[in-house]
Amino acid sequence: MKIAIFGKTFSDEISEYLQVLMSKLSTNNFNIFIYKPYYLKIKKIISPDLSLKFFNDFNDLPSDTDFLFSIGGDGTLLSTLPIIRDLGIPVIGINMGRLGFLSTISKEEISSCIDKLINKKYTIEKRALLKLNTKNHLFGEVNYALNDVAISKKNGTSLIHIHVFVDDILLNSYWADGIIIATPTGSTAYSLSCNGPIIVPYSENFVITPIASHNLNVRPVVIPDNSIIRVKVDGRNNNFNVSLDSHVESFNESVELIIKKAGFKFNLIKLNNKNFYDTIREKLMWGLDIRN
Repeated sequence: MKIAIFGKTFSDEISEYLQVLMSKLSTNNFNIFIYKPYYLKIKKIISPDLSLKFFNDFNDLPSDTDFLFSIGGDGTLLSTLPIIRDLGIPVIGINMGRLGFLSTISKEEISSCIDKLINKKYTIEKRALLKLNTKNHLFGEVNYALNDVAISKKNGTSLIHIHVFVDDILLNSYWADGIIIATPTGSTAYSLSCNGPIIVPYSENFVITPIASHNLNVRPVVIPDNSIIRVKVDGRNNNFNVSLDSHVESFNESVELIIKKAGFKFNLIKLNNKNFYDTIREKLMWGLDIRN
């Protein structure tokens, strides 16, 4: 079985957990591929006896990889998308970060997680992706997002004017700092911080959430995920930002943004003792009496 390991940052506090991961994978005779830039950060704690292979990007990650371990928080897991792209490799998020809506496996659960993978005690959640098209190909080939597409002012204090069409019908012209088009996965991220609704992962919807709208009666709108969203932006400063998850590019008012559902999905591993409702209840501390 081929296992890929991806990470971005390392600190001494997680050394013992990484050692558990590598030892457990080796003991069970997994064929281990590791992201080379991450290996260079952690090689001091890895046994030289381990047989490892390396990848640097999408082009040298084996397409028949069975699972990819994302070591870090939700930001690290989002960064796996440009690497796996449309290969369909299931991703397991090991949470070394803080909140962890996507990276739901705690570092203390690493050993039991691998046992569950071996015994097939897991499910695969197919998460919808957004795809952004522009005539000038702002993001090249990697023009999709797992969480959201966010359009915002680049600098200055002036509001920007954002015209949003859904299936060629005008939804609204927003005076705001920006807008967010989020998937159900992204509904618990930036959109949530702007008072957007929480949408369960298997809902076939997207949400359009304004950022600091000048009109107080403007609210987030949930739309079917087979909709095509067209966005035009203007303002006093003719420079704006658009982000796909954490990747940001600048554009001007001559650029029209077309956003729709991508033609493939992101496969996220969930262990059988985990579910979305437990996750949001735990992470958002619902039901806890803050007076105690």
